[in-house]
Amino acid sequence: MQDIEPYHRWRDLYLSEEDERSPFFGRSYSEFEYSTTVYNYYLHPQWDDMGSKTLFLKVLFADYGKHFVIIELIGEWNDAIENDIMTLKRDVLDYFFDEGIYKYILIAENVLNFHSSDAEYYAEWYDNVADEDGWIICLNMPEQTQYEFKALRLHRYVELQEMADWRRYQPEGLFKLLDDKLRKRLT
Repeated sequence: MQDIEPYHRWRDLYLSEEDERSPFFGRSYSEFEYSTTVYNYYLHPQWDDMGSKTLFLKVLFADYGKHFVIIELIGEWNDAIENDIMTLKRDVLDYFFDEGIYKYILIAENVLNFHSSDAEYYAEWYDNVADEDGWIICLNMPEQTQYEFKALRLHRYVELQEMADWRRYQPEGLFKLLDDKLRKRLT
């Protein structure tokens, strides 16, 4: 896990630590000092700690004019013990929602496990964004991770999508492609 860096090719377009509207504004990162772990595995120091012991993230891009954010996740998403969705919602997602963001792209290809609890925070998040004609998409969640996600029927709130080639797009292009796809399906 220590070799898995957050996607870095958009860093010339956006840095969450330099965005005054980001919950991670002002953070500094080391390229060489590994101190954060998920269980006994070190994480690359570019990942952001949101207050969970098992789930970390990186805000890859935020566009306040088009009302979307792209967030990459890594680790274990554990709602059963850690209540990760509450931490994510209260400490990151609500922060962006208050800044006018209501379309969320979560890249979850490095989320190794998902342990569910209840759907309360997902429903609340969905209701928030739906009121603004928004949506929540989770890209590339591994199949074994999706099992419990689907068992609790969380895909009613968070759209699960597969898109192996998302890295070939610029952030606005990825957003437009996903936004158009959802709009076509809804009409």
